[in-house]
Amino acid sequence: MGKILVLRGGAIGDFILTVPAIRLLAEGLPEAELEVMGYSPIISLAEASGYAKRTRSIEYGALASFFAKGATLNEGLCAYFAEFSVVVSYLYDPDGIFRENLERAGGQMLIECSHRVANEGPPAAEQLAKPLERLALFLERDTANPLLKMPLPIVDEARSFLGDHAGPIIAVHPGSGSPHKNWELDRWRDVLLRLFETNSTRRFLVSTGEAEEAAVSKFLESLDALDLPIVRANRLPLPVLGAALSRCRLYLGHDSGISHLAGAVGVPSLVLFGPTEDSVWAPQHEHVRVLKHPSGLLNEITVHDVVAAAEAKLN
Repeated sequence: MGKILVLRGGAIGDFILTVPAIRLLAEGLPEAELEVMGYSPIISLAEASGYAKRTRSIEYGALASFFAKGATLNEGLCAYFAEFSVVVSYLYDPDGIFRENLERAGGQMLIECSHRVANEGPPAAEQLAKPLERLALFLERDTANPLLKMPLPIVDEARSFLGDHAGPIIAVHPGSGSPHKNWELDRWRDVLLRLFETNSTRRFLVSTGEAEEAAVSKFLESLDALDLPIVRANRLPLPVLGAALSRCRLYLGHDSGISHLAGAVGVPSLVLFGPTEDSVWAPQHEHVRVLKHPSGLLNEITVHDVVAAAEAKLN
């Protein structure tokens, strides 16, 4: 088979939902060298977990010419793309311009995959792996859930970051890329307070991303005022954050990329959903419970609901 290249843009959740497809390529075609091109902070997960032999950043100016009709193509990129027997692309290419330019560059076989997922139908990971059937690779239900295992050096880095603590660690990611998917921060504060009042040995790992940093900073200040034992995970490299989450007893979050990361590293999780179709978009792991109000309204979920569900997972 030679070399295979997977092109995947998008956010953290989009990439993690594509991990089963990447894993299917890696395990189904073990003789091939697998490389992933995407956003560096995100695709580092594929290399750290061992599915990709190497990764390359998609944020490279010369790549723009491949999306311009009739453009003069960068010679170095032409030689690079020509190395691959198969290119699996999840890039947005409605007019087929990238496809045409890849052929001009000497690309041998292109498998075009939709960068979008239908809001109805099978889980997102299964939809994203469907085009690989052209290579006679079929995603089985028991391998359809993303799995990420970090190497020992990254695990050691996460252990050092968390420090020594005898009690259970509960992780919470109170944001997401879309404000309408977020539960109120005051409710998250009340949940953590009640969980601490029940068991004062508990400590809380609060992760934040760039998008919600300003809002979550006020949330963290309110936790400090309550003297809750907090570890702040602010913009940790994703493999390190994943390894840190894997050491937690419970993860709490919304429909977000970090919730998919928590599911992929195996931490028992409670994920709050609003109107988004959870049968498609939620982590599908057995250790993940989705909490959704019958109305589909996120803010109809109460603090009591979340605390009760969290205690049930902890016990």
